[in-house]
Amino acid sequence: AQKKEFSKTTLESIVITSEGKKITFKELLETYKGKTLLVEVWASWCGDCVKAAPLIKELQAKNPDVSYAFISLDKSMEKWKAGVEKHQMKGDHFWLNDPEGMKGTFGQSIDLDWIPRYMVINKEGAVVIYRATETDFDKINITLNTLK
Repeated sequence: AQKKEFSKTTLESIVITSEGKKITFKELLETYKGKTLLVEVWASWCGDCVKAAPLIKELQAKNPDVSYAFISLDKSMEKWKAGVEKHQMKGDHFWLNDPEGMKGTFGQSIDLDWIPRYMVINKEGAVVIYRATETDFDKINITLNTLK
């Protein structure tokens, strides 16, 4: 189902910035108010996430005015940061420090059943795409073009 907004549980979920600061998902979203945002939930150990990395770079090249936020499900901060560096992911990076990973509170609150998972939020903060996977890049690109 394509939800149009995030639940209270999702918005209250804590992510950690690359500087080590804890913020809520709501605070993360507020940072991008007035901008189109693509959120990717991923992990460095995820084969499909690694395969999708070149597709994200292509999407970024076609949509340079879009902001990109990556939320990692890696088990440790070290593995998360090493994955970002290894795959040269451009954008803002956050770590979901939840030992339950996909099955944790945040994952359950966004109906996470596969990674990579993509969500698109428009300039007003509304959810335009709630659930997309690595097979949906054409749909994501078309949607980003309509939000310019």
